[in-house]
Amino acid sequence: MKEAPKKFHFLGICGTAMASVAAALQERGFKVSGSDENVYPPMSNFLQEKGITAKEGYHAENLPADADVVVIGNAMKRGNPEVEAVLNRKLFYLSLPEVLKNYFLRGRHNLVVTGTHGKTTTTALLAWIMEKAGHNPGYLIAGLPKNFGQGARLNDSKYFVIEGDEYDTAFFDKRSKFIHYLPELLIVNNIEFDHADIFKDLDEIKLSFRRLLNIVPKNGMVLLNGDDPNCVEVAKDCLAQMVEVGFSKNCAQRIRQVGYSSAGSRFKLGEETFEIPLIGGFNVRNAAMAAMAARFYDVPTARINSALNSFAGVARRLEVRGEARGVKVIDDFGHHPTAVAHTLEALRHSYRGHRLWAVFEPRSNTTRRAVFQEQLPEAFKFADGVFISQVARLEQIPENERLKPERVVAAIAKDGRRAFYERNADAIVDRIVPMLRPKDVVVVFSNGGFDNIHEKLLTRLRES
Repeated sequence: MKEAPKKFHFLGICGTAMASVAAALQERGFKVSGSDENVYPPMSNFLQEKGITAKEGYHAENLPADADVVVIGNAMKRGNPEVEAVLNRKLFYLSLPEVLKNYFLRGRHNLVVTGTHGKTTTTALLAWIMEKAGHNPGYLIAGLPKNFGQGARLNDSKYFVIEGDEYDTAFFDKRSKFIHYLPELLIVNNIEFDHADIFKDLDEIKLSFRRLLNIVPKNGMVLLNGDDPNCVEVAKDCLAQMVEVGFSKNCAQRIRQVGYSSAGSRFKLGEETFEIPLIGGFNVRNAAMAAMAARFYDVPTARINSALNSFAGVARRLEVRGEARGVKVIDDFGHHPTAVAHTLEALRHSYRGHRLWAVFEPRSNTTRRAVFQEQLPEAFKFADGVFISQVARLEQIPENERLKPERVVAAIAKDGRRAFYERNADAIVDRIVPMLRPKDVVVVFSNGGFDNIHEKLLTRLRES
């Protein structure tokens, strides 16, 4: 392995993955500094606890004179004062995926988890299985896995479990991040259109996945969603070993005898029965993928079962934020119509007889646009009532390209269910609280903070 440098400076250090890697480097004895436009909790507290000071705002003087590597986050653009200083001074700079590849992934058994949905949960599941098997894996997860308490661990283990994002790497490298991750084992959970800000259409996303599959070695392994035609199509020329996992009969590893309860799910894979404290068919598939990956590394079934049973989940993935006046408030990161639909279906299984309310913030680069204008109403079919807020950062999207939340709400209402468009979190709280009654379940979908709507809702319920 190439000797790692001693001093890193991170541009965009408060991003989830950036902060996780920065903290892991600091723990290994490297000197780490960084800057970000917005330095606020919880990431600012997390970095402070790790002994890292994050400077607020981007200024050329933030760059330490003795930095060996400047790590440039994928949100950075030309014109940023620190980016311009790096280029002017001819400093050595890398993207975050390149840092991982050059200094941490070479020579390892890298287990890479990809797909439009389920990456974070599947990566966390697989890392926890490998941990319970005694392998002490390194890992990088774009979320907070509750079993570990932090999103990254960079150590000297021969195993590295990493979430492989199809989003682009940096302003100077428009390839998908996962291209850098040297996969030995690759999971492809599903492939759908997303990231409308960087991909023109589904074909461009498929091309990225083909490139990834093309670098899996012949002695590696690909675990593929055999129920997804897009996955099957992109993998047809792959030279690595391949196993299709799924619910359909054509899958070599078929998921069978699935059962759900309020506490979780049970399923059979091959001759083995597994249980997980997670709800929904999508989480059954996530767990089946993780179990199959662990089998490739000869993890005994008993260890896999033990890990699945003790999996504590990932923050913001169907996370119960609290209960007040008999109303449960749940936080979920879902922002794609498929993810929203699967989550609501799972909650419907889990909370039979309860009224289910969905609150949605169009905040991702795709849902802010009109790409899913027609699909979104159908995504909420399992909810009894729906609230949709104004498109986030409205001014950044030309009006003719924007999602029209009012039209989504009108389509849902036409189907006979209550649906409301409100401008912001405060307006939604004002409108929904009088409607709520004991045993109701409110799930908030957003890939951002949504102006702390969860706590505002719980506080108002307690006061009313």
